[in-house]
Amino acid sequence: MERSWNFAAGPAVLPLPVLEQIRADLPALPGVGSSALEVSHRGPWFRDVLDEAEANLRALLGVPRSHHIVFCPGGATMQFSMVALSFLRDGAAVGDHVLTGAWGAKAVEEARRLGVARISWSDADAGFTRVPTDHEIRATLSPEPAYVHVTTNETIQGVAFPDDPDLPSDVCLVADASSDLLSRPIDVARYAIVYAGAQKNAGAAGVTIAIVRDDVLETIPDGLPVLLDYRTYVDHRSMYNTPPVFAIYVVMLVTRWLRDEIGGLGAMLEMNQAKATLVYDAVDAHPNRYKGHAHRGSRSRMNVTFRLPTEELERRFLQEASRSGLRELRGHRSVGGVRASLYNAMPLEGAEALAAFMERFAPG
Repeated sequence: MERSWNFAAGPAVLPLPVLEQIRADLPALPGVGSSALEVSHRGPWFRDVLDEAEANLRALLGVPRSHHIVFCPGGATMQFSMVALSFLRDGAAVGDHVLTGAWGAKAVEEARRLGVARISWSDADAGFTRVPTDHEIRATLSPEPAYVHVTTNETIQGVAFPDDPDLPSDVCLVADASSDLLSRPIDVARYAIVYAGAQKNAGAAGVTIAIVRDDVLETIPDGLPVLLDYRTYVDHRSMYNTPPVFAIYVVMLVTRWLRDEIGGLGAMLEMNQAKATLVYDAVDAHPNRYKGHAHRGSRSRMNVTFRLPTEELERRFLQEASRSGLRELRGHRSVGGVRASLYNAMPLEGAEALAAFMERFAPG
């Protein structure tokens, strides 16, 4: 069956070699005799999967020994609550949130259910078109925030931090990196917590990767619900209850692909930049036809968002693109327009096909 180019924002495209390995393993794993959908999470096969998935992540991201890698359910949305419970339970602490898009807004909304969460910087009034400079973040922080929360890449608006925020070393930095984790190197040591749903760049929907620093574990208050306490996952190696076995297996395969076939995150970043440049160049070449949403310095490599002059023209663009094998380009229902997600597994040829279509459509 011929595959179309899948620009979905998530669950997103997976590497073809990973899909082929899943297909080969699905009826029965070699040496096991059961499918990855059937095998026990207490058996040796899954222990090996868990070990390799963690080792691959640690090597690719340069995760220091001071940080633990755990696999959680619930997506980034559950992490919003876990972060707030970890830092704000005593009622006196204040968490600062830097709002650069819709997911950052959801994070602060959830945090406010559990404690005092303050919006320290926001671009909401401008429609979330850029990220702040490091100076802007520093200038707007609370005197002693319990943490500072950022969303490294906003999938809906298509804005992203180009690099890790450079904040004072005593700031407890927390990042929702759901849509760009593993797309580029990051300085994990700088973060107290980094979390990401796997379904963008790391695997299939159903598991969330959380990287948590030792000092956070030491200050988490007692009495939290057991599955909302990071210590549960650390102490039980992410197996307090039945973990999402199949989803973690896919993370293992994807990180193996990044390690062995791509050559690491430096190489992945170069590929992602090349793909994004192709599509943004097509946007910029036709300003009367396409209007990018994000400011140039805040443009996401993962999610290219743009509008056409009318909604009718956008509908025609999406229809003709679909007929050309370019699928899942409709913008998020809350903002409309067009969104091309260029995650790790999208080949350069897919970005080339989209850019060529945009060139053909522009004069029409």
